[in-house]
Amino acid sequence: MSKKNVVVLFGGQSSEHEVSCMSAQTIIKHIDTEKYHVTMVGITKQGKWVLVNTVEKIADDSWREDADEVVLSANAEKKELIVLTGDFYNSIKVDVVFPVLHGLYGEDGTVQGLLELAQIPYVGCNVLSSAVSMDKLYTKIIADDLGVRQAKYVGIIRSELKDMEKVVAKAEQELTYPMFVKPSCAGSSCGVSKAENRSELEKALLLAAEHDRKVLIEEAVVGREIECAVLGGEDVEASGVGEILPASENEFYDYDAKYNSPDSKTVVDPEMPEEVVEQIREYAVKIFKAVDGFGLSRVDFFVEKDTNQVVFNEINTLPGFTAISMYPMLWEARGVDKKQLVGRLIELAYTR
Repeated sequence: MSKKNVVVLFGGQSSEHEVSCMSAQTIIKHIDTEKYHVTMVGITKQGKWVLVNTVEKIADDSWREDADEVVLSANAEKKELIVLTGDFYNSIKVDVVFPVLHGLYGEDGTVQGLLELAQIPYVGCNVLSSAVSMDKLYTKIIADDLGVRQAKYVGIIRSELKDMEKVVAKAEQELTYPMFVKPSCAGSSCGVSKAENRSELEKALLLAAEHDRKVLIEEAVVGREIECAVLGGEDVEASGVGEILPASENEFYDYDAKYNSPDSKTVVDPEMPEEVVEQIREYAVKIFKAVDGFGLSRVDFFVEKDTNQVVFNEINTLPGFTAISMYPMLWEARGVDKKQLVGRLIELAYTR
């Protein structure tokens, strides 16, 4: 039986480019090479697709150099990559794609649409679920109908910032300080700020607007930061829960806390009342199904310190897969190692 060819897409044009490169290395190293042949395709920050020969080139960040250009054919009869070498080209058959792309142009339904057009099986959520889950504002609109509590919020668009006074007044009328300000469509806490007063709110709004035209202003929920992983197609499983413990110098779990602070910690199966854990797991599946999720997602919550009330934060349809990422850690705690997890995700791509 011949091996199927898995194309791993990584990099991309989003602010999470570097995180994608880290995630891709973990996934590539845990693909079963007895069942699959792996083709690595990197996407530069400028949007150029290139063929990458070894995972070591991803590790040392040299993959962009002297690489052949690649085009994914949208011809559904072909299902192939076209590799351009000087004046010559050849093709590589594509059986399934693992889009290890976080953020814009990867986690937002765009690359999923291309793969749907080419009729190539792919890992993860479809166009609709990727798009609405990437957009935190629309995720909140969907969650409003589920009976799951979430932080109070105000949504604005970038053009409204021309009248900053009006935007700030609206936020102060609906919410109290401190407030969290975040781009509606960004991940890994890129562009997220905590505002303690009006001056900080104005700066936070301008920063978030650099990342997206839609901005979300939320009430600050005082509580524990909890994450839950989901896996499956028609039958969805929820993992246990994990807790995020930012380093003392980080006010919240921002980009630096996630990837640059050695003192930030993640705790799998933290001490927590069993009924709270089960409610989180139930809500995670409920939200995943509500957005028409498929394959994998990580659903993030707060648990209020005084009341243990569960508050939905956001859903990530392509969570990080780095050595310190919560998603694979949560499944490893359930007896599913990285190789098994990657294998299940690839197999799910064929059952969609």
